Amino acid sequence: MSWTEHPRLVAWRERSTAIDFLIETIDAYTRHRTGRNASLLAYMGILTVFPLLLAATTVLGIVLEGNADLQERIIDSALSQIPIVGSQLQANQGQLPSDWWALAIGLAGATWGSLRAFVAMQTALDDIWEIETGRDNFVFQRLRAFIGIGVIFLAQLGSVVLASLVGHAGLPRIGQFLLTIGGLALNTVIVAAMYRFLTSYDTTWRLVWPGAVVTGVLFTVLQLLGTNIMSRQFDNANEVYGAFGGIIALAAWISLHGLIALVGAEINATRQRRAARAQQERDEAATVDVGAERTPGLA
Repeated sequence: MSWTEHPRLVAWRERSTAIDFLIETIDAYTRHRTGRNASLLAYMGILTVFPLLLAATTVLGIVLEGNADLQERIIDSALSQIPIVGSQLQANQGQLPSDWWALAIGLAGATWGSLRAFVAMQTALDDIWEIETGRDNFVFQRLRAFIGIGVIFLAQLGSVVLASLVGHAGLPRIGQFLLTIGGLALNTVIVAAMYRFLTSYDTTWRLVWPGAVVTGVLFTVLQLLGTNIMSRQFDNANEVYGAFGGIIALAAWISLHGLIALVGAEINATRQRRAARAQQERDEAATVDVGAERTPGLA
């Protein structure tokens, strides 16, 4: 007997729709091996984040060369939200690299790692939507991955532009609020786009928004609170494990993001399955009613 069919759980599920939804989502999380897929995303994320940061900081160093004040504003507002790495960038403000070879190496490494990460994301989403046959082939997987890379690039560009505008506007009191709201909107749109396009399942925007909103909110909270928490964990780990402690802490931070993103997808898939079952039950009930009307009554 499945754990979801335990008599006490069945009683709770019958009394509460919310509990029924939660238990079904947890069961789907287990069946789809979502935890394993989140770990794989964390591994791919580690391969991506360092060359990506090398490329990003090199671009800033080239574009903003000679403008240390603007470099400082962008690093403090946008890049500082990345645990461990953000603190290192803040400690070396005004010394961003501006070498074109560093940019080329960073872009190449980031592209290679990002492709693998987004292909892993597609596989995880297809598992969540229970796609058995008809998954995208090698070519279409890479094309979807490039779409994902483009969405992330535009979102990060928007984040930097937003940080620059807030910094130039000189709004210290509401600046953080504006950045938080803007970050929440960007996070939600990014996640919705990934849910919409990085799967072989025929999704719609209406279908993916609920999970995207939940994930966007959790991402924003993680960026606001997780940075300080992870930085403290890094400091503790650094005393014992040295540089390896930083990698472990960063991997945990990326893994948490991947896990949250996949749980949001599980929410969307659970809602769709429940809606499909409800529609099937209505269709069956309508068929029975039509059959009863056509059958002569018995005296």
